Amino acid sequence: MASHHHSLLSFATLATTFSIVLLCSFSLIEALNEGFSVDLIHRDSPKSPFYNPSETHSQLVAKALRRSINRVNSFKPTSSFSPNSLQTDIFSDIGGGEYLMKYFVGTPPVPILGVADTGSDLIWLQCKPCTECYNQTAPFFDPEKSTTYKRISCTSSQCESLDYIDTSCSKDRKSCQYSANYGDKSFSKGDLAVDTLTLNSTSSRPVPLPKTIIGCGLNNSLTSGVKGSGIVGLGGGKASLVSQLHSSIGGKFSYCLVPFKYSQDNTSSKLNFGSHAVVSGFGTVSTPLVLHKRPHTYYYLTLEAMSVGNKRLELSSSSASGGSKGNIIIDSGSTVTYFPAEFYSKFESAVAEEINFQRIDDPSHSLSLCYNNSDDIQVPGITAHFSGADVKLNPTTTFYQITDEILCLAFVADEPSIFGNRAQSNLLVGYDLVEKTVSFKPTDCTKL
Repeated sequence: MASHHHSLLSFATLATTFSIVLLCSFSLIEALNEGFSVDLIHRDSPKSPFYNPSETHSQLVAKALRRSINRVNSFKPTSSFSPNSLQTDIFSDIGGGEYLMKYFVGTPPVPILGVADTGSDLIWLQCKPCTECYNQTAPFFDPEKSTTYKRISCTSSQCESLDYIDTSCSKDRKSCQYSANYGDKSFSKGDLAVDTLTLNSTSSRPVPLPKTIIGCGLNNSLTSGVKGSGIVGLGGGKASLVSQLHSSIGGKFSYCLVPFKYSQDNTSSKLNFGSHAVVSGFGTVSTPLVLHKRPHTYYYLTLEAMSVGNKRLELSSSSASGGSKGNIIIDSGSTVTYFPAEFYSKFESAVAEEINFQRIDDPSHSLSLCYNNSDDIQVPGITAHFSGADVKLNPTTTFYQITDEILCLAFVADEPSIFGNRAQSNLLVGYDLVEKTVSFKPTDCTKL
């Protein structure tokens, strides 16, 4: 009788476990098939744990510009460099990155706040026992407490096939170690592992992503002022979240970034995956995504010209970034837009010709073309002419209100050319890595 009772209990336990597995599997399949979305929280939003209500608007702008300038350096080659729908929360930081993303790692799930970054690949976070780590507001992730955490073997193909991430064997020859270095001198080193990563969908149940490759950072440094718990790489390399989800989301993701002033009002930007990421309908334009052999991380577009009012300025092929296919990086982490010095000079002159007011200096010395905001300036229309796609930029995002009195053009002379997040505000920007296109649609991102 006891044996019979025991077998019934065993069967009940097995059935319950099977039900939970089925439910989790169904939840994952349902979310991936239907698509899902997450919130992106600006680093200076009241929703961000790094929000400082005592900072003035001009202080916030000055810091954002400094981060952006640091970030453009991270795209420059270094001596060690050789040439269906899902949505989640994003906040801002890392070497200039502007958005942070909340997700969960492990079983049971532990909340993590990482920098969402289209300019990097690896998903990494700070872990115990950390030997050299920077301070963060949340506790470090403890892999010993996760039942689904597993270190990757150094003989595994997962250890050998990562793009632009140095890997090696641990001293005991049992596990894969990684070393990720960034152009702004930030870095992360530690164990390469797999664990369940869970995203909080804004439209459905939480979405568990089992056996996601992550870096468990034991020696980390971020040069930027405010630190999240690590990075969520959204780039084109094999280790990024987008690439690991690739087939299940049909290679599609998109985002809609609210203008900075609205992020101060608790309004979140959105990051979408799969069917939720499809950009279509009236006003949608698409341009080819140029996939350079090296590096695979960055998303390149072809910018043919810029228009200021009725004046069209062609990019010259004489500069390193101009004229050829894939001459500009589209990046969610850079605040301003960068052009080669020669082209920027022509562009700035064309904008200045449209504004009949006296120029003034930017007190932060970051931007070049500035005016007194009390002059009731009419900002000229500016259009980015990508290959096959004319993208009219929102007048409220082409200039930056530095202080209550000063308004500056939100473009900078530097290389490589980067199409920054400010110019992308109030555009639904969709990446289709199967069709190899990027699409733009004018959208009020505060309404999504």
